[in-house]
Amino acid sequence: MINRVQTKKIYVGNVAVGGDAPISTQSMTYSNTHDVAATVEQINRLHFAGCDIVRVAVPDMEDALALKSIKEQISLPLVADIHYNYKLALIAAESVDCIRFNPGNIGNKQKIAEIVKACQARDLPIRIGVNAGSLEKEFENKYGQTSEGMVASAEYNIKYLEDLGFTDIKISLKASDVQRTVDAYRMLRPKNSYPFHLGVTEAGTLFHATVKSSIGLGTLLLDGIGDTMRVSITGELEEEINVARAILKDSGAMPDGLNIISCPTCGRIEADLVTAVAEIERRTAHIKTPLNVSVMGCVVNAIGEAAHADVAIAYGKGKGLVMVKGEVVANLDESELVDRFISEVEEMASQVD
Repeated sequence: MINRVQTKKIYVGNVAVGGDAPISTQSMTYSNTHDVAATVEQINRLHFAGCDIVRVAVPDMEDALALKSIKEQISLPLVADIHYNYKLALIAAESVDCIRFNPGNIGNKQKIAEIVKACQARDLPIRIGVNAGSLEKEFENKYGQTSEGMVASAEYNIKYLEDLGFTDIKISLKASDVQRTVDAYRMLRPKNSYPFHLGVTEAGTLFHATVKSSIGLGTLLLDGIGDTMRVSITGELEEEINVARAILKDSGAMPDGLNIISCPTCGRIEADLVTAVAEIERRTAHIKTPLNVSVMGCVVNAIGEAAHADVAIAYGKGKGLVMVKGEVVANLDESELVDRFISEVEEMASQVD
């Protein structure tokens, strides 16, 4: 398990963020928010995909006024995304569970003070959402669109909220490239104890967004940094949650389900490993117990990997071994191996649960 940096715990609706709470996953709808039916439908899709918190855009008053109806029809905590017009935050605060504002375009201190007052009235947290591409002019002029500029903006706005007596804060520092994003989060982390919302913004389509987010968010998670996260993808909503959960699982930040270890395709493989692994993934998708399992296609790597796996298959020529905790429990024909393997995995999962 990763040794996470301890942060202040806040609540977005009924979801804890920070402290000892699990790292939560987030996404954002792409419907016009004032289209209540479409927005609720997308939020429900995200709910069934495993999303923990959902955010909606609030670019105009029609959207702000629709939030009450949306909130009444969903179960996920709802975050209002506010840019430019602070008055929309005041309306949104009457219905949602959190306000996210962009300090680079929301305006002067007095406007932010009005947002804080509205959130204090309903005990709502605020996300200070700093983006490299929309820094306040004073910070962009001094630092450019850099990690240093992002951190300076965040520190300035944190202090202002604290001066107003407001500390239910979470922070994001997003850039469209991995290096600035990672540098900014690392730079700010030692300077306060507020929870961090991780994300590489404008990351692109599924392939590139997956790569960028895996590098950037995975790096930060391995540093123990991060309390909630969004993987930004130009694509379908469910993919953001799928990728986010995979990053959490494979970084070790949140073990969930099977960690399937399988060897790469090569000339030593003595079985149809591609088909076998695909079948195992499909038939074990329902198992949420964190187990390490190994599916190896030849003896070169099989025995060593199997010794450290909870359950393993070691394929040979037409036959193979099923091993549990490094001990051989069956020597079977190739056609029988997957069924026995899955039986052993299910048995172990039931014992752990």
